[in-house]
Amino acid sequence: MPSTADLKTPRPVARYDGRDLEALASRLGVPSIVAFESVGSTLDVAHELAAAGAAAGTLVVADAQTSGRGRMGRSWQSDAGAGVWLTLIERPRDVVALDVLSLRIGLALAAVLDAFAVTPIRLKWPNDLYLASGKLGGILVEARWRDSLPEWVAIGVGINVRVPARELRAACLDSGVARVDVLSRIVPAMRQAAARPGPLDVEELAAFAARDAIAGRRCLAPVRGVIRGIDPSGGLAVDIGSGITVIRAGSLVLEEEL
Repeated sequence: MPSTADLKTPRPVARYDGRDLEALASRLGVPSIVAFESVGSTLDVAHELAAAGAAAGTLVVADAQTSGRGRMGRSWQSDAGAGVWLTLIERPRDVVALDVLSLRIGLALAAVLDAFAVTPIRLKWPNDLYLASGKLGGILVEARWRDSLPEWVAIGVGINVRVPARELRAACLDSGVARVDVLSRIVPAMRQAAARPGPLDVEELAAFAARDAIAGRRCLAPVRGVIRGIDPSGGLAVDIGSGITVIRAGSLVLEEEL
């Protein structure tokens, strides 16, 4: 594990929710955990650690984030104690699998988070988790490349365990859920998802379809049409009237909010 002494962040702490980090790492099956009371973004810390040689499976967690990061440059605060805020470092070599990693992580998280929710977790392309009509959490995968191959990926995840005061449309897990118990379910599932090769297979596509929060809905951007699900490469299939077009990037705008 690289030294954390030179990190451009607040000083790490020795425990997470009262748990010794070494014992918690053993429970989660990861080589090490770096924890903070508050940090700008666990993603930024993970990139620093990975650049310094941190092993695949290294986990960064924080009680709070002051500048959490999302898609399209969006940022927000992650309140202390309000959720599980983490970034997992992995070192994959399969470029095709990297293209669908965010969706795979979403599928893995939804499957294990069902145990902490009153209704099944739903998925919104490309990286959001929903519970009923409220956003439960999100995923952001950032890769760093060397030549034509990824050198590492930082998989950022945020999951609400209580509804933040400023997020009126947010959802959270069942009352009283312990964050350590959530970590114990989601981290092994994330590691398994990150190790899967190739594009999404038939079973994964079916699993996504069963949880798809927006199939059949009309979208206004990046194109106008009716959403028809996803394809094996992770693209969003949209019926634009003259045929199906596949969207691979851009900000999705629905005709009506979830």
